[in-house]
Amino acid sequence: MILPIFEGIIFSFVFLLVCVVDIQNGPVGGVHFYEQDVKDRVVELGLITREKIKKNLMLSGTVLWLFLIFLFPLAVFLINGAASFLEGFIQLTIIFLIGGVFDRVFIDWYWVGHTKAWLIPGTEDLMPYIPKSACIRKWAGTIILYPILAAILSWVYSEILF
Repeated sequence: MILPIFEGIIFSFVFLLVCVVDIQNGPVGGVHFYEQDVKDRVVELGLITREKIKKNLMLSGTVLWLFLIFLFPLAVFLINGAASFLEGFIQLTIIFLIGGVFDRVFIDWYWVGHTKAWLIPGTEDLMPYIPKSACIRKWAGTIILYPILAAILSWVYSEILF
């Protein structure tokens, strides 16, 4: 079971790397991760266009989904040796939950919520950037949707590979 834990840590660093790349020229580059009111304000301020937000979201989303849908399931079944739906489901759930908890705790709570790295001038009145309702929604997605995704992917990959 050590490999899924290691892969969960890798997934955490994938989240981190995507965020670092997105905000390399300032937090506006990562505004696609913010709530809609912040996105609207940043567009109103002329800091970015809606088209650029969509493009950035597509690029970030493609990287994250590539890992979620292809790379981690393939690693679980082809490298880790999962030979059944249940083995794949358990391993993918571990990987996804480690990455999800890292995203919720380190990225959302600490980095976005307690540092100035994600502060966009002109939007201070919209803080916290991750309001309680969004936080609850994100935690529910992590705890409920990641295991569901792990189940679907485990079923698909176990059917394809075995």
